[in-house]
Amino acid sequence: MTTAPERRRAILYLLCAAFLFSTGGLLIKLVQLPALAVAGGRSAIAAIVILLFIGRPKFNWSATQIGCAVAYCGTVLFFVIANKMTTAANAILLQYTAPVYIALLSSWFLKERSTALDWATIGLVLIGMCLFLLDGLSAGNWGGNAFALLSAVCYALLAILLRKQRDASPFESVLLGNILTAIIGLPAFWGQVPSTNSVIGLVLLGVFQLGFAYVLFTKATRHVTALETTLLTVIEPILNPLWVVLTVGERPSLLALIGGVIVLGAVVGRGVVSSRLSERHAT
Repeated sequence: MTTAPERRRAILYLLCAAFLFSTGGLLIKLVQLPALAVAGGRSAIAAIVILLFIGRPKFNWSATQIGCAVAYCGTVLFFVIANKMTTAANAILLQYTAPVYIALLSSWFLKERSTALDWATIGLVLIGMCLFLLDGLSAGNWGGNAFALLSAVCYALLAILLRKQRDASPFESVLLGNILTAIIGLPAFWGQVPSTNSVIGLVLLGVFQLGFAYVLFTKATRHVTALETTLLTVIEPILNPLWVVLTVGERPSLLALIGGVIVLGAVVGRGVVSSRLSERHAT
């Protein structure tokens, strides 16, 4: 049973994790290496960070642990590819369609039922997603948008399977996921001579944007639902493209911006309404 202090601490962890996640779009753009090399390099570094945190890992090789690791690998790998192929705004905002898939799958995997409010949110998110797809058709970003959507599906499965391990140790799944991503991506370094800036970017990605961020994220999943996990990290898709606009000058299209506003508005609105309903029930 989660206590009120544990829940507040989990929310703080998620907000900190979201801030660290939000630097991904900028750092990935700045690292001048192929997408697979970026994904493999940052996951190799993140694996070391997570291993230092958990000490001696306890692998049980269950279907849930392995499935969670694969979902993690898909989340981070497809996200890097999407960032290289489309705008940072498109990549992160499409990834935040994940609550749709969580609402669909949570009752099956976790017995956590979705409410009418959740389904209303999903409807608005789908409208926003359609605008992104129209933008991709006109701007030639179909490939990047498709990888962003694949990352969203994997992110949803990751949140669900981490939550499913709340009474065990989910950190091993994240560690395995990073090892798997490193195995897939590191061969892409063959023949590459990274610049100093690229090396610095990879270290920042591995230590902070992925490693430390997922330590916080994983700790939090024990005390909030899978759907809340993604909804509470909503500051990531707000900050992620902002850093890129301010530093690189990459700007999303008008259609993508409208779609993003609809997606974020739906998710934030759901969080506000849900919080007020909880307060009423508490009183």
